[in-house]
Amino acid sequence: MRLAFVAFLAPLALAGQVSPSAAAPAKAGLEAAAPLLARVAEEADAMAHNIPRTLTLETLEQRSLRPPARFRPRAGAAATAPAVRSTVRQIVSEYSVGTFKETDPGDLHEFRQVIEVDGQPVQSEESARRALSLGMQSPSDRIRKRMLEQFAQHGLVDIATDYGLILLEFTRRGWENLQFGPSENARLGTYAAVVLGWKQLSAAGGELEFHGRRAVRQSLQGRLWMRKSDGLPLRVEAWAEVEDGGRSVRDQASVDYVMSPHGFLTPASVVHRHSVDKQLMTENLYRYAPFKMFSAEADIKFTEAPEPPPAPSKP
Repeated sequence: MRLAFVAFLAPLALAGQVSPSAAAPAKAGLEAAAPLLARVAEEADAMAHNIPRTLTLETLEQRSLRPPARFRPRAGAAATAPAVRSTVRQIVSEYSVGTFKETDPGDLHEFRQVIEVDGQPVQSEESARRALSLGMQSPSDRIRKRMLEQFAQHGLVDIATDYGLILLEFTRRGWENLQFGPSENARLGTYAAVVLGWKQLSAAGGELEFHGRRAVRQSLQGRLWMRKSDGLPLRVEAWAEVEDGGRSVRDQASVDYVMSPHGFLTPASVVHRHSVDKQLMTENLYRYAPFKMFSAEADIKFTEAPEPPPAPSKP
């Protein structure tokens, strides 16, 4: 399984691409955490198998800094730093996962149908679900790509997609493209955790950034949080950084996972931050409702998980 993280960023004149590491995978970190990583790989495989058959509601809240709408930069002494403005957007979408059947049938991507923008309805949930289902079943990639483009056109800047699927990088097959670092003990909420550093050896499965019409693929690195008692994945952190004409451009994300009622992990939230010269320009916060299973027919039929029986009352 290979992922293709996508970020639609404000235009920049990119100087180049970060070169992937040529070093061999570090064995020490992998051997020390091998029992925990085996559980991570198991959960990643289960997620890859099941999440394409799910649907949920995603809420994106974006906070960004932008120059004035009528700002026109001038050169020389006349140039002055424009006063930036802060904007907040909220996008609610029907969300599912699938592939581009024509171009990369082995890769999973996130797909959305927007139903609400800043509190204003765009379409009904029923219409969005039907459009999403038909788009996912279409043999043509054009419909899927159009859904991604439409999502980016709702007044958003510096958005990133596919980060919710980053756990799929940790299947056993995915280990071939990962270098693991030493582990450390930490806590995440009420859980004792083991945190393992990781780095992609190739940019092939890394983040694909669009700066205007320019596209650059970046290798990622980060930290994997596992529950110490049994290796259950709790959080994946990832970041990538590139130098652009003396400017440092950094994208970083933190993805928290929860066990769904259907017995496999799903993303609970994604926090993505885009910074330029250490100044935060955009923060994207994605939140997900509980995931539901649906059939392959155009008329989506959900399979609800049974409600747990009530706990017996104490005498």
